[in-house]
Amino acid sequence: MSARAEQKLRTRRALMDAALAQLSADRGFGSLSLREVAREAGIAPTSFYRHFSELDELGLALVDEGGVALRQLMRQARKRIARDGSAISTSVDTFIEYLENNTNLLRLMLREKTGVSKSFRTAIRAEIDHVVTELADDLNRFAEQQRKPLYEARLVAEAMVTLVFNQGAEALDATSREKQELKAKLKKELRMILLGSQTLARAAHRK
Repeated sequence: MSARAEQKLRTRRALMDAALAQLSADRGFGSLSLREVAREAGIAPTSFYRHFSELDELGLALVDEGGVALRQLMRQARKRIARDGSAISTSVDTFIEYLENNTNLLRLMLREKTGVSKSFRTAIRAEIDHVVTELADDLNRFAEQQRKPLYEARLVAEAMVTLVFNQGAEALDATSREKQELKAKLKKELRMILLGSQTLARAAHRK
């Protein structure tokens, strides 16, 4: 890669980081301005257009990055589960670690999935759908290994992902103690969903 291409990538990264840095509990992506993002990244506003056609394109790049990070998170959780067992506990702990290290990236996805921008909502729905699909595959695999069939694994995965995202929104600005309480609550709720699906599967099998 040429020095010019590397510099372009660094500037693009700086713009994405600048946008993320300005998000907070009180400020969403829609309130950002191109000028302030460029200033935070250390470039002239006119130079912004060498990297993105508009601010929303930058936001969609961040959504894509968030989706990739979530899938990487799931793969990391799988490795931990294979080593330590306890799928739900390990997955929740891994998710909270991800949240703590990627607070504003997750904040963007959680907030914009119900925001006014249709392009954001569509992109985030697609990323969440990827996560649901991978989780459904994992659940089916674990069910076969443990010989505990699930009823509608896809619906179970959707319920779990929805719950985790909603609780994740609560955890974004929580204290350490509140996060610990939230983790314990989330683990119980996920186990209830899983046990409910296993019970329904047994009932369907008896019919």
